[in-house]
Formats: sequence, structure tokens, C-alpha cells
Amino acid sequence: MGSVTTKKHPNGLEFVEVNTPLCQARIFHQGAQIDFFQPKDKAPLLWVSDADDYQPGNGIRGGIPICWPWFGASDIEGFPQHGFARTSLWSLASVKMRNQIVDLLFTLKVSAEQQQYWPHDTEVSVLFSLSETLTVSIVNKNNADYPINFTQALHSYFPIEDIHQLKASGFKDSKYIEFAKGPFAQESDDVLFDRETDRVYTGLAQTQVLHTAAGDIEVSRENSQSAVLWNPWIDKSQRLSRFNDNDYLTMVCLEAANVLEDEVHLQAGESHTLTTHIRWR
Repeated sequence: MGSVTTKKHPNGLEFVEVNTPLCQARIFHQGAQIDFFQPKDKAPLLWVSDADDYQPGNGIRGGIPICWPWFGASDIEGFPQHGFARTSLWSLASVKMRNQIVDLLFTLKVSAEQQQYWPHDTEVSVLFSLSETLTVSIVNKNNADYPINFTQALHSYFPIEDIHQLKASGFKDSKYIEFAKGPFAQESDDVLFDRETDRVYTGLAQTQVLHTAAGDIEVSRENSQSAVLWNPWIDKSQRLSRFNDNDYLTMVCLEAANVLEDEVHLQAGESHTLTTHIRWR
């Protein structure tokens, strides 16, 4: 049937290792961050920079960092970029196996220190369903007696052989903002890459495809009308931490999100689930 084992990285970070007849995976307790997923007899579906040293306190530069409870920079000066979930320690709440599929549920308890950033009574969890497809869901429940708003993203990094040869499709008739400019209308279905790309899409179809030399990666979303498409290109690569100067050639991010006008508005007692499905097509 397979195995689910807790192990420790040489630098101290604990992770869960999954081996089944359908896939192999690795998920770290810090950030509830998956950094490796490989379906049986296929190539890995996630990218990580080999410049990352897996130091406690740093989000891993690759895999799927979880941006919560805000995406990007906070409106409040001094608050951490992309929220605090991606560097927090999550708890493995449950492990279930069904027909060779493994479900792992991680939960986050907001610490007293983090309540300065998020003083709301909420529950947040991340569910990983691991088969030949990788499914990641972030679930929020509002236990407060008042409405709350937040943004979030599953910041997925994908491996490619050459950014110059990459075509991303599924963007027809959407809109995007880039470098705080726009919105621009995307009339064509395809996106090609010849410069830094940092687009926040809205009104987007539920499925996009990355056409790589190794095959087509399908990325779909649920309860999300927005997504982020990112490649830092040459200059920004030289400024990023835990990132090699030439890493931009072999990666791209396509992120399921709830951002801009797609931010989440939760009434008291309500729940919301953002899901991404990732697979070789």
C-alpha cells in the first residue's frame, strides 16, 4: 500500500516522506510546504532551487509555499512578505490511505506573537491528496462573530528545461495586472516568455497548461478566479535570496490564488477552500 514516515533534514527541519505505488512526495512541517512530488514512472512535478539550504526560519525557494493570510506585501509596514504561514510550524493532524491515495492534513495554530498580524478567531488547514495527481487545498473557517477578509495563494514552482521555449496556455479573454499597471486584456490563449513576467490574472479559466519540453503540466483551480504567473528573469534573479543567477531558465510559477477582487470575504461561521490540482497531462 505504501508508507508515510516522519524524518528530519540534516539542517533540522522535520518532514513527512510518502512512498506509494502511485507517487513519492515530501512535505515539511515548516510552512506545510511540499517540495517534492513525483508520480510513478514520470518526472517530478515541482522545482526547488539548489541554492536553497533548508534553514529553519526561511521559506523554501521552490515547491509550493503557502501565502497566507495575505499575498505579497502587507498594507502594514513591517509585516512579513506573503504572510507568516510559510515560515510557521504546522502540525500533522491526520494521515489517511484509500486505494493507494494518501491524504495528509496539516493545521496551523496562530501563536500569541503572530496575533499581532492576525487577531482573528479562525481555523486554517492544508490538505494534501497524493496520487498520480497532486491536489493541495487550503481551508479557512471563520469562528469570529464578525466578517473577515484575506488574500492567499499556493505559490507553485514548476520545472521547465528552457524558459525561452516555454508556452503557457489557457489565458484567453482574461485580464491581468503587471508591475502595478493595468488591468490589461489578454486576448490570445498563450503566454510566451522573453522578459521578467509578474502577472496577477483575474477572470481566468479554471485550467492552464505549461507546455514544456518534458511534457504538458496541467494546473487547475477550484474556488479561485485569480492566478499569478511569475518568472524573475535575469536582473531580479541576481537579487533573490536562495536563488541562483541562472535559475530563471528552468522554473516558472503558476499559482492558484484569491487576490485582488477575488479576495475571500468570510462571514461569521463560514468556510472557504482554495484548491489546486497538478498533473502531467
